[in-house]
Amino acid sequence: MELLEEILDRENLNKAYKHVKTNKGAPGVDGVTIDEAYNYIAQNKEKLLQQIRKRKYKPQPVRRVQIPKENGKKRNLGIPTVFDRIIQQAMVQVLSSIYEKQFSETSYGFRPGRSCEKAVIKALEYLNEGYEWIVDIDLERFFDTVDQDRLINIIMRTIKDGDVVSLIRKYLSAGVMDGGIVKAIEKGTPQGGNLSPLLSNIMLNELDKELESRGLNFVRYADDCIILVKSEKAATRVLESITKFIERKLGLKVNAEKSKITRPTQTKYLGYSFWKDTKGRWKPKPHLKSYQKLIRKLKALTKRSWSISLDNRIKQINYLVRGWVNYFRIANMRDKIRKIDKHLRTRIRVIIWKQWKNITRKEKALIQLGIERRLAHNIASTRKGYQFIAKMRWIVFALDNDRLRKRGLIMLLDQYSKVHIEI
Repeated sequence: MELLEEILDRENLNKAYKHVKTNKGAPGVDGVTIDEAYNYIAQNKEKLLQQIRKRKYKPQPVRRVQIPKENGKKRNLGIPTVFDRIIQQAMVQVLSSIYEKQFSETSYGFRPGRSCEKAVIKALEYLNEGYEWIVDIDLERFFDTVDQDRLINIIMRTIKDGDVVSLIRKYLSAGVMDGGIVKAIEKGTPQGGNLSPLLSNIMLNELDKELESRGLNFVRYADDCIILVKSEKAATRVLESITKFIERKLGLKVNAEKSKITRPTQTKYLGYSFWKDTKGRWKPKPHLKSYQKLIRKLKALTKRSWSISLDNRIKQINYLVRGWVNYFRIANMRDKIRKIDKHLRTRIRVIIWKQWKNITRKEKALIQLGIERRLAHNIASTRKGYQFIAKMRWIVFALDNDRLRKRGLIMLLDQYSKVHIEI
């Protein structure tokens, strides 16, 4: 079976459709949602597939959206139409099995059975083997700057089916709809498409091969790559030579300001940093910026001025807590999150106190929660500030941890105790 026919096989397309439907996602330039697209695709499927076979199919431009970044800048995402997402996913399912045999064991991004967690664990292995100097390579706007001709040439070394290569080229050059105007794309693999992660790995596999040929220890997750060596001198040499390789051989741009030589305690890799225990073993921990990001999000979710029910607020807090703690489950952070938990509970108590509104309601609520009537009246009548009241011994007693748990609140420490893995 020709490779294109393997991609367009009914079973493979059905699998791709289910994947796209599960992931949902916003509509492309045609405004058609995944549910709305079903009937159209069902009626026109054979016509569309014949167009692909005859190289007459023209993918629609991706719809550009901008996602704010932490530094205040914005990341460009390109959202293909539903049909184009299905075809791209069908291509990924077939091509991935071919390229998996070529990819490096220390490449962890967008690959089956691999994750950020495994990338961090691998980095720890190198650190504990004595490779304690880290070369942190930052690729400037990688997805926007990939040289498409170089990428196609790399693909053609492996993929001999011209129809498949032609289709990949068409998706790369489909253009972007921005502000109602279609703009041509001569560089890059737009983030947001199902095909882009695989294409990025194909391009950066050239870097992986170069690092392996030099016998260097490295860990790469998408375009986040660190190289671990044993001395500052070696780190300086590697940073200079690998920068030249990336820019001259791959046509990519290395961000000279952000690329650096660091030590484990100063490193931020995939949200993690590292520390040494009393036995001299390197261990993972969330980087300070990861904590700060979490605290900012919790603060936003617990704003007193936000008009939302407590149940809905707790639901969103729980979603954040589960995701963050699960991501950092291999980290040592019990003491740190205990403090964050305490602060979070105080802010929740402030919200509850405010929602009780007037003195009568506050008094009644406190009595129901086990506070003696006279004391409840005095507390309800106080004119102290929210933070002071929320930290009062009797308020903490009335709205203790167990009661907050019964309201549905998930504590960070509870979630951590549930999922933590010691490494």
